[in-house]
Amino acid sequence: MRIEVTRTTDLETCQRLRRTVFIEEQAVPEDLEVDGLDPDAIHLLAWGDGHPLGTARLLVKGDTGKIGRVCVLPEARGLGLGAALIRAAVEELGALGLARAKLGSQTHAIPFYERLGFVAEGPVYDDAGIPHRDMVRTL
Repeated sequence: MRIEVTRTTDLETCQRLRRTVFIEEQAVPEDLEVDGLDPDAIHLLAWGDGHPLGTARLLVKGDTGKIGRVCVLPEARGLGLGAALIRAAVEELGALGLARAKLGSQTHAIPFYERLGFVAEGPVYDDAGIPHRDMVRTL
């Protein structure tokens, strides 16, 4: 499969992917998923053979970029799309001259992010009923 990650303004596609993964699959309440921050964010789409299969959202605050809303459709997992999204997110944030990237990882995904250079910090916390832990990476 040919994988590509692009910056996008196609919020409808990003939100559709997030709805499928977060609201339908993981039972995240819609009012938590739809937080009103999309207009101020940078959005990435991961494509596999020309089909949108994953997305991530980047928010900038001071010298830190927050990577969030990272998801890949169930049928496309294990193909490298998630890692491609994170590498592209780190590149985008680095190009902005930011000092670090931060994300909130579901605890089961911590080893995935560690392989991409992130380090867990702080305690485990609940986010939408799912245990998370913050992770950071210097850019």
